[in-house]
Amino acid sequence: MAALFSAVLATVLLVAIQRLATEYLTEEVVGSAGRIAADTDRGHIRTPISHGLVRKHQVIDPSGKVVAASEEMRGKPVMAQFDLAGGHNRGTTVVCDHSFPQGECDIVAAQQVDRSGEIWTIYSAAPVIPPLVHPVISTLVIGSALLLTAGITYGAHRVIGASLGPVEAIRSELDEINATCPGRRVPVPDSEDEIHDLAQSVNHTLGRLQAAMEQQRRLTSDASHDLRSPITAIRAEVEDALMASRGHNWPATGRAVLGGLDRLQAIVVDLLTVARLDAGTPGSRVPVDLAELVTAEMEARHPVKRLEYVLDKDVVVMGDRIRLARLVTNLVDNAERHADTTITITVCLAPGTGAGHFAAGTARLEVLDDGAGIAPDKRELVFQRFARLDAARSRDAGGTGLGLPIARQIAEMSGGTLNIEDSPRGARFVLRLPLALPEPGAGGESFPPEHGHLG
Repeated sequence: MAALFSAVLATVLLVAIQRLATEYLTEEVVGSAGRIAADTDRGHIRTPISHGLVRKHQVIDPSGKVVAASEEMRGKPVMAQFDLAGGHNRGTTVVCDHSFPQGECDIVAAQQVDRSGEIWTIYSAAPVIPPLVHPVISTLVIGSALLLTAGITYGAHRVIGASLGPVEAIRSELDEINATCPGRRVPVPDSEDEIHDLAQSVNHTLGRLQAAMEQQRRLTSDASHDLRSPITAIRAEVEDALMASRGHNWPATGRAVLGGLDRLQAIVVDLLTVARLDAGTPGSRVPVDLAELVTAEMEARHPVKRLEYVLDKDVVVMGDRIRLARLVTNLVDNAERHADTTITITVCLAPGTGAGHFAAGTARLEVLDDGAGIAPDKRELVFQRFARLDAARSRDAGGTGLGLPIARQIAEMSGGTLNIEDSPRGARFVLRLPLALPEPGAGGESFPPEHGHLG
């Protein structure tokens, strides 16, 4: 590309110089013919005709005979035949014939002079400037083009090499990271350019990949531990039954095995749910009345603790009903494992924030138990998969360690939040979801009374 650019530039320069030189030479030839015509008009005809830059001249009398010529044109026939009709007494043309050396073309200028009613013609000529103009100029232009080509090539090589150096360093570091330690990061160049941004993006991606790998390792390790416990218990029950005498209580063994299978099934179902949520599988978007959802889900349960409700009517959100039902069930399951006597479920409305997802209002669902509660510094830990707390609220109480993480993930995928907030006693889980926008033309109050007791 540099050579092509330089060749085009050299060609343009040579053509421009040739045209300028040709215009200048033509003016000189015309000027020389005019000066000789002035001398002829005054009767000062000399032979040979003296010359300056233009070396070829002829003076033609009215009969068409050459009466005077410059040294180079002495003995040569008339160099041109001009038709200067129409009142014009001068003109120029390019002539290539026997008056000039073979292969040479000249610019010829003609000037007519009226002497005593007779027309005399003066010719002046100079060789046409070749395309390369002059060897010195051609050498300078072509040499400059070659130097420019070499300079552009060298400069481009240096610039591209300097630009791609950080890319090569990033590539080499990525190869090392893939082969050794995913915790390493690629070097970030000091320059504030696209390579700098690329390195930062690569490091950000590596950080996320490392976090995902660590989470996957933790999940695999914890899931293996949780699956191993019921499998070990089932195996022990079966081995005891096989080694027992004929009077072994097989129904009791069956019930024990079924309990372990129930736990295995719960863990597998939660793992499948986590996999679907991690895959970002979208759920349906339908209006869901939270009060009606809570009522329906609790009526289908056989609670071992007392349930109390404080439910507002017409608290409608947009979401996947099955997932929201799973969210509510997980929160109540968790509260039931840790409550002493009572679980309180509250559904109410809160004003909107004026912007974002909660512009139309906030639907709030609270699940409160009267158990031991969770320390403020441990509240985020319970939303981690297979997280362990103290013995009072451990998953050994019957949970899989995935219920609360699944609940929060469903809340976030529905555009809401799930957190643990302060309460006088026990743990208070608060779900906030954006209200469904009212249909155009719908009437009624924006917010119903804050609490309504449904039983």
